[in-house]
Amino acid sequence: VKPSPYKKYEDVITKEAISQTGLFKVHRIDDRVFWEIPNKLLGRLMLWQTEVAELPQTVPGGYPGTAAGTRTIRFTRRGTKLFMRDVQFAIRTYADGGIKTGVDANSVEPVLMGLDIQTEGDEKNPDGKSMVVDVTGLFTSDPQDFAVKGIVGGGGVDPSRSYIDRVKAFPSNIETRSSLTFMSGGPVASAVTATIHYSLNLLPETPMMGRLKDSRIGYFTQGFVEFGRPEGRAVPREFINRFRLEKKDPTAAVSEPVKPILYYISREVPEKWRPYIKQAIEDWQPAFEKAGFKFAILAKDAPTKKEDPDWDPEDARYSVIRWAPSDIENAMGPSIQDPRSGETISAHVIVWNDIERLLEDWYFAQCAAIDPRARQIPFSKELMGSLIRYVIVHEVGHTLGLEHNFKASAWYPVQSLRDPKLTKENGMSASIMDYSRFNYVAQPGDTGVATIGHIGAYDNFAIEYGYKPIEGAKSPDDEKPALDGILGRQVGNPLVRFGNYRYFQDPTVQTEDIGNDPVAASRYGLLNLDRIGKNILLPATSKFGEDYTHLGEKRDALLNQRFTELFHIVRLVGGVVETDYHSGRGGQVFRPTPAEKQRQAVRFLMSTGMQTPGGLFEPEILNRVAPNGGFDELSSMQTIFFSTLLSEGRLKRLIDNEVQNGAKAYTVAELTTDVFAGAWPEMAQVKPKIDIYHRTMQRAFLKTVDGRLNGSSATRTDLKLYLKAALRKLARQIDVAIPKAGDSITAMHLTESRSDIEKILADKYARAGGMMGFSPMDLFGIKAKDVAKGQEFRCMSLASRLPREVLDEVRAQLASN
Repeated sequence: VKPSPYKKYEDVITKEAISQTGLFKVHRIDDRVFWEIPNKLLGRLMLWQTEVAELPQTVPGGYPGTAAGTRTIRFTRRGTKLFMRDVQFAIRTYADGGIKTGVDANSVEPVLMGLDIQTEGDEKNPDGKSMVVDVTGLFTSDPQDFAVKGIVGGGGVDPSRSYIDRVKAFPSNIETRSSLTFMSGGPVASAVTATIHYSLNLLPETPMMGRLKDSRIGYFTQGFVEFGRPEGRAVPREFINRFRLEKKDPTAAVSEPVKPILYYISREVPEKWRPYIKQAIEDWQPAFEKAGFKFAILAKDAPTKKEDPDWDPEDARYSVIRWAPSDIENAMGPSIQDPRSGETISAHVIVWNDIERLLEDWYFAQCAAIDPRARQIPFSKELMGSLIRYVIVHEVGHTLGLEHNFKASAWYPVQSLRDPKLTKENGMSASIMDYSRFNYVAQPGDTGVATIGHIGAYDNFAIEYGYKPIEGAKSPDDEKPALDGILGRQVGNPLVRFGNYRYFQDPTVQTEDIGNDPVAASRYGLLNLDRIGKNILLPATSKFGEDYTHLGEKRDALLNQRFTELFHIVRLVGGVVETDYHSGRGGQVFRPTPAEKQRQAVRFLMSTGMQTPGGLFEPEILNRVAPNGGFDELSSMQTIFFSTLLSEGRLKRLIDNEVQNGAKAYTVAELTTDVFAGAWPEMAQVKPKIDIYHRTMQRAFLKTVDGRLNGSSATRTDLKLYLKAALRKLARQIDVAIPKAGDSITAMHLTESRSDIEKILADKYARAGGMMGFSPMDLFGIKAKDVAKGQEFRCMSLASRLPREVLDEVRAQLASN
């Protein structure tokens, strides 16, 4: 008889072992952990998830619950080795025969690690024969395929200062927490110690049937390429992310689900916000009821330690609302999915503590002119609770699978946003998944108008698409006709249309906007900003005996709001509206913004947007917070508007439109004329007199024009011809204006500008760093080196982002300087 290569079971799993039974047996002997995996689990798919559960305050940007990666694995055995294999689903086929053989041959599963089998369990056990492996090193070494050192900012793990904290075995999952100490922690400390949570979950033996993504609806997805289809070619496909919902009574139009979607509100969430968070979660119930499910989504407080000492918010069986003690001003809604089907296994909504500060800044800047509650800082519990509810509804929407829908805020007439009845019924946007924020359009005297948005028509529509059972469908392809019928309703109802990151030239797909007319909305918004600056800002932020930090912060929020509203208007120029019609459902997909709307946009920007915003530049404000009088801030905004108005992509779209539509188009020639006239309005005055802010603007303008004519970022379009002609015309106007100047500083400025024009035309203008010298990056907390690296500066969910065209412009200028 060949001797066994293994030790005796009792010599490995000794009497000292503390054992648990769950997905499989887990044994702990002092600091060593053993898995006992039954043969019946060989080949079964499991989801491995790694999270940073706890970390020191010295880690910048870190927070409890940071996801470190998810992998699909399976265990296989070869002799005395147990292999953990990485299973990928990027290519697949549902056909049989040769094509399946070919796909399988092209899908070899990498071995992530090999574990020596220490002993075998008795095959007489209820679970059958099993393999015992020592996994201590897996959880104390930060192995490459599950590494978290990039998140915590450390180097290698020091095993002498690392250990497995605890292990829990549950019926379908194994949860492990390790305390890992990473060496070379950086300038603050010589080491970083963090708690890492590892979750191993058994996936369903039979996956849920996937539901196909369509470009007309916004769902996160699991993508793959399918072979062996009737099309005779490889076909990219996507299954949407969604929870598994099945009716208790399949014959009922509306039924409770077999298993509802349950969110726990974690123990660390402040007590005062729990009712608002619970309401936010259950705000989604009516949407699911329209899709055929009653009480489909529920909220529940996490059990206390006394009620359930084993309950753990990192347990992957639970969907949880977490509250992170961090000064990050944001929230996010990550989730994990079965890659075979898109089924959401669990979700965590992470709310960082200083979301309150971000919400306060936003709401003050957008609503203080009409809502007296916004003038009391800090906000009342009632107001802040309502704002947190708004955030949680949005983030829970992400965990349900929904992407952002930035088109949803483009439909309501601007005047309707001042109507109490309509705003209470509809909110400010057709979707909570938009970045529509709050009602900055409503004016003082619009009594009873709603200021905070809620779930809208698109959200109900999207939940219907993702969760409504399709009777009789046996495969994802069987569902397509019914799903296309749902999406066909978009043709006659724009409120349920979708658009986000795919096509940034569309002025109806913007962040932070409300209303169907950016010019009209911003006109109202700027009036409110002026009111807040003149009458509300100082008294709301000043307290006896305290400094003016809050005054400066809220003024920055107002400036950012002004920039944002004006940039909505910029996007009209050269804009092309996309309506994602499919064949047989709708007509023309792309339509240029009407020429008259573009003219109005440019003229409003030049006549109003480029002017000094009085309320924000009041002397009694500036002399408390801005030692330089606010010149850098104003110059930054003006320069960025000039640069984006004259950006290469915008000019090409104008030219394309002119080629297609001729005299009906807004042309590059008109744009050049309008921008020059708006930048130099004093040339039409009998006795020109140019104030210091306009002089700053005009210098910034000449820098921008030089960048478009000369150097590596110069335009390659007909704009060059128009700019040169406009510069020569401006030079002639200046020649006439200099002797008539209303004061000496105007005459000197005009003389200097006249000289600069000659230098620009001769390509001898001394460019002072292009866009490097002003502060849009400073205004938004952006570092130039990060722009150059191509960072998107988009917080994970709710925080503001710079428009992509602005970032592209900054990168281009950095590259040329």
